Amino acid sequence: MLEVKKLNEIFSQINEYWQPHIVGELNGQHIKAAKFKGQFPMHKHDNEDEMFLVISGQIQIEFADYTKTINEGEFIVIPKGVEHSPIATEEAHVLLFEPVSTLNTGNTENEYTHRDLKKL
Repeated sequence: MLEVKKLNEIFSQINEYWQPHIVGELNGQHIKAAKFKGQFPMHKHDNEDEMFLVISGQIQIEFADYTKTINEGEFIVIPKGVEHSPIATEEAHVLLFEPVSTLNTGNTENEYTHRDLKKL
């Protein structure tokens, strides 16, 4: 049976920042929902592109020599191999589209690394 998912219900179930939850899957990609607040460590994904879609709030993505702002209703695709650090001054709700193999901290391991993601 096909399921319609409601973003407000999904985000109401997420209680921690920087803890992605799998909310869908298509063509070898996970759709992940996460709440952002603060700064996530600089990292890169050597083999995967990554898309950030801001559902509510605003985020910045810091790169080596510049920063991009992504507002509610906007998205950005980070190509594989590009170092980046997401930042949210206030709470932001974000959908991530990335290959199933993508580790949230990419080439680094730290307290933000999550391997066994909860499905909502």
